[in-house]
Amino acid sequence: MKKPSVHAEGFFIWFKAARLMRLLYLAQVYRCLGIMKKRQQDRPSGRYGSQFDKDLLQVYIDGENIMNQILIDIQTKILAAIRENLPDLSFDDLEEGGKVYYMNGNNGTEFDWFVNEHLPSFMVFYNDKENLGAARTYVYPDGGMVIYLFDDHGRHMAKKVDEFLDVEESDMLSLAVCLRCNADDKKIWNAALDLIESDAVPDEKTISEYIDHREYYEPSIRRRDILGKLCVVSKKISREGWKVGFMLREELQDDRDSGWQFMAGDEDDEYLNNVENIELCAVNSIAGIDPAIMEYIDSPVGSRFVRKSSAEFEEDKNQKSHMEKWK
Repeated sequence: MKKPSVHAEGFFIWFKAARLMRLLYLAQVYRCLGIMKKRQQDRPSGRYGSQFDKDLLQVYIDGENIMNQILIDIQTKILAAIRENLPDLSFDDLEEGGKVYYMNGNNGTEFDWFVNEHLPSFMVFYNDKENLGAARTYVYPDGGMVIYLFDDHGRHMAKKVDEFLDVEESDMLSLAVCLRCNADDKKIWNAALDLIESDAVPDEKTISEYIDHREYYEPSIRRRDILGKLCVVSKKISREGWKVGFMLREELQDDRDSGWQFMAGDEDDEYLNNVENIELCAVNSIAGIDPAIMEYIDSPVGSRFVRKSSAEFEEDKNQKSHMEKWK
């Protein structure tokens, strides 16, 4: 038998590789078909409607690039968590048979990615008048997923499920850019995933520009970091229900310390020198009861502010603080 030429050998290698890839792809599709067939046989009529299964198969068939594949995995894991943990729930009870929505309308993709360190939430809703969530999912840059499941038509959190996507962090970054470009930039807000294009991986220039946008969120990132740290607070605020009337930031004691001290505004030295009258807590707990402090929370060490109204503070010049209660 005549030995094939170098070009012929290369063609045969390419042909075998292509054939193997096609076989693997078909195996994935057939596996999906087999799973759906088994589900049709095992479940009662009408539960987890067949239209959803058809949509899921179409997603598998269309998923020819990494962006699609990640979104497929996200949807699959969310819907599998619903099936496993809310077994009495029918997909007929969910909006559009259980479609997954990308909820970028609150903060936007960039803000959530850089500041909250996850993508905007992915939601599945109940199909009723209140339209509350059945599942809320957060997906993180390392591929981690946290799925919160709600029963009683969304009124009660039933289960928290941890999942993980087998992806590179670089692919997750590309997905964030893809969603920003194809949802936020096109003003597509809080839409079902099948309405958002995801058939192209962003190029290096677009990804680089996205990364550069982080600088716009640095103030918010600083505030986020401070909110998780400790502060000293007067019990007149935490126990008696007064809002912050006076706030100052001192040198940090360690990495856990924000440097912030919060007082109601009328405490004297005798009150503050009694350790029973002060306590440590996270800054975000004070921001939760008095959101007005957020505008000043990343001020530098040495800053001192006095409350001048319900929503405003001003620099401390020994003036009397405006006092009011939060409860």
